[in-house]
Amino acid sequence: MGLLLSASLPAMAQTKPAKANDITTPLHLLQPEYPTPYGKPAVEEVTKVLNRVYTYLEAVTPAKVINSKTKAEIIDFKKLNADAIFAPGDFRLTSYEWGVTYAGMLLAGEATGDKRFTEYTNKRLKLIADLAPHYLAQLKTNPQAPSPIKSVLTPDALDDAGAVCAAMIKASRSGLKADLRPVIDNYINYISNKEFRLPDGTLARNRPQPNTLWLDDLFMSVPALAQMGKLTGERKYYDDAVKQVQQFSQRMFNKEKGVYMHGWVQAMDEHPQFHWARANGWGVMTMVELLDVLPKDHPGYQGVLAQLQAHIKGLAAYQDGTGFWHQLLDRNDTYLETSATAIYAYSIARAINQGYVDKLAYAPMTLLAWNAVATKVNQSGGVEGTCVGTGMGFDPAFYYYRPINVYAAHGYGPVLLAGAEVINLLKKEAFEINDSSLQLKAATR
Repeated sequence: MGLLLSASLPAMAQTKPAKANDITTPLHLLQPEYPTPYGKPAVEEVTKVLNRVYTYLEAVTPAKVINSKTKAEIIDFKKLNADAIFAPGDFRLTSYEWGVTYAGMLLAGEATGDKRFTEYTNKRLKLIADLAPHYLAQLKTNPQAPSPIKSVLTPDALDDAGAVCAAMIKASRSGLKADLRPVIDNYINYISNKEFRLPDGTLARNRPQPNTLWLDDLFMSVPALAQMGKLTGERKYYDDAVKQVQQFSQRMFNKEKGVYMHGWVQAMDEHPQFHWARANGWGVMTMVELLDVLPKDHPGYQGVLAQLQAHIKGLAAYQDGTGFWHQLLDRNDTYLETSATAIYAYSIARAINQGYVDKLAYAPMTLLAWNAVATKVNQSGGVEGTCVGTGMGFDPAFYYYRPINVYAAHGYGPVLLAGAEVINLLKKEAFEINDSSLQLKAATR
């Protein structure tokens, strides 16, 4: 039968497919093999990613106190004793990473209208607030007494204070009914009066060397100071916040590259420049967070805005074609890192939404960054590809080979923040594919 078919269709048998060339085929419309999705994500798709993260974190960070010996939940806080601990989970409820996560949940709640996100933060911050009176009283009689909120009540570094404090103030301003003010005041007192500073008032550490500036510390201090300024109306908090951005930037911002070095040591004649991605994330997010509440008539406003614009311009130049940024921004043989990419996606999206930067220039790259980040949220809601906690080094190997881990807490808050702010961007702006490339519709400018 096959022979009969061939015999009956001599013309078809002899027809050859047209050769693909510039005449026969619109080559410019051929589909590239993008390593990550290209184009505008749907709000529903972004929301699904946020929901996966929420479902995972709600399950693995229980908001309750138990007796470490009996494992029974402690409901009556009058019965707290030395065996009281937070119920074990995958992450610590009082870490700076979780301060970012609390802020991310709050923003996700606003962007999606889903109260579960907001309640996640409110439930855990209220728990901390409810525990505070008992352990504050205990500290007065026994400063060494064990406590599940020891880092909250006796912070020993900016890491202990700033991010959680900023989240608490945001939650309070958004309507959380809990007595957070004593804890907030304690945090701010540490940042303003107890943390080590250089003679000019710049916040510093004495590790790994004496008189060392960590770019990370901008985020561990400035957003909390700025939020305190908003909460109280006291200008001194804004003044200190602006001063930190200015004085860190004078020492650590590379104007030619448009990015920051990770660390600066006063005793060094030469300052090795390792442009670690996540530290630059803390820096750019700091300026966005500060501008959100800094009065426009503050004398430092325009300077902070110009610094943010310069930093975003510099970061944009280092984005990889996958949408990610590298562990060391200017060394593309280092691995592609998720948490920094998420922080940049959030910060640049918010800068666009607030009118700080040119949306025509930066909106497409922001969606590309989000599309990349979304590929790293697994089906269980875990965030993959995040560099673990990182100190400061002055050799390349230290940064090149830092491990990545799904339990690196630094990835979760940035993903929530990025997804939420991208949703706000998608709702506000219109996009199109124009001659194969993603563009913001010029008519919306």
